[in-house]
Amino acid sequence: MGQVVKREDITKLVADLKAQGKTIVTTNGCFDILHVGHVRYLQATKAFADVMIVCLNSDVSVKKIKGPDRPINNENDRAEILCALECVDYVVLFDESSPVDLLCEIKPDVYTKGADYTIETLPEAKPVMQNGGRVEFISFVEGKSTTNVIKKIGAQNISK
Repeated sequence: MGQVVKREDITKLVADLKAQGKTIVTTNGCFDILHVGHVRYLQATKAFADVMIVCLNSDVSVKKIKGPDRPINNENDRAEILCALECVDYVVLFDESSPVDLLCEIKPDVYTKGADYTIETLPEAKPVMQNGGRVEFISFVEGKSTTNVIKKIGAQNISK
């Protein structure tokens, strides 16, 4: 079972893991309403390294990106659900819109992102690569998204 790590403790954790010879993969996201697309994405991410750290957008960050009605689930609930997944080793919250600063602290061996991005369009790519890491893109599961889940729930409520 994974665990939540405070932002101020992430650098020491990473140093300890690297001293043990562990490779580290990171990804980030809101992971608001967990669905099969998220699970497959996280499982694919874990396959790249010994330890996976999920950089989780805080509630403040999600509101900046998705608007005032999001997140549906608060950051503590989202972090706990992620930690319950076998493939997730650690979760660390961040308040910024992008995890660039956090990735500069972690310096992962591998960073994953959805295949809707490219090296040129991904703001996190440059700092990851400058710190010796590589970027891997993972394809989405067709039709699976938090937005689609929210729309489906809304449609069902309207039809009642």
